[in-house]
Amino acid sequence: MGTYQTGTYEREKQPLGKKLKLIFLFNPLTEWIDTTHLMRLYLHDKSIKKGRKEGERESTRQIAKFVGDYEINMDDFTPSDTSQYTSFEDFFTRKHKPGSRPIDTPEDASRAVCVADSRVVAYELVSEAKKLWIKGQDFSITNLTMDTDLGEQYAGASVASFRLSPQDYHRYHSPVTGCIKLFRSIPGDYYQVDAIALRSDVDILTRNKRELVVIETEELGNVLVVAIGATDVGSVVIHQKYHQPGQGIKKGDELGIFQFGGSSIVVAFEKGRIGFDQDIIKMSKKKIQVAVEVGMSLGSAVSSSARVISSTGDKSYAAAVKEDKVD
Repeated sequence: MGTYQTGTYEREKQPLGKKLKLIFLFNPLTEWIDTTHLMRLYLHDKSIKKGRKEGERESTRQIAKFVGDYEINMDDFTPSDTSQYTSFEDFFTRKHKPGSRPIDTPEDASRAVCVADSRVVAYELVSEAKKLWIKGQDFSITNLTMDTDLGEQYAGASVASFRLSPQDYHRYHSPVTGCIKLFRSIPGDYYQVDAIALRSDVDILTRNKRELVVIETEELGNVLVVAIGATDVGSVVIHQKYHQPGQGIKKGDELGIFQFGGSSIVVAFEKGRIGFDQDIIKMSKKKIQVAVEVGMSLGSAVSSSARVISSTGDKSYAAAVKEDKVD
């Protein structure tokens, strides 16, 4: 895993027992177990029960050890004193301290930002994301959104996939400035979203519970944001006010929240509308996730002239973007 801020490589902190469980369940010999009705029912019930347990007062006993085990810097959060949280769920959904996550170029609507404290991979084409990272047999934008029209709209889309681990801040934010065009909630399961699981043949992202919005923007087209639950996530919630078409939103605004567990967010841009930052692209092609924080730069809009060149086929898309930047 690469780190965006330092440019160094780090191994993600994860309990040994969890690693061994993932290796057992998500390998070619045993991953069929994950697709059975019994396993899906077990994971669903386990996630709901876990969420209820983490909401109890007694669960506060876990917080100090959790912070120590994962070396969480509580100075970034409010309250920073762990004794002030009323439950583990209250701690898990903690808020950032104002100013701890500055938003990149907040007034520039042509630039998109990272939606979560997470690990990200980004690909210029959804087909490339499927080939290199998301290995589920039936992954597609159509299956992700359960909508053939959206599937057609985002054919050839550029895709960023943000994966959150339990130790991460679990509120997620808008990548762009615009207004809500569509909201949808899709029921589903609660599979793991760890890298091992995502790169198995189990269709994690299109089977898990998820909520989505389409954000209409002037500079970046219609941007699809899909929040996806995972093991132990009792709820996946996009805030109520963003259920209404026409509701304005700015990049960096809090869009929704996950409850306890890992989770994932997929952000898709219509074909030719964004150029992802090259350092993220470079690492993604090597199948290396980049550790990012809310508000960090994700990419910038491709100019209309570059999109015209790309659509006519006179030059490659990459060459058109490069030429546009030089001018």
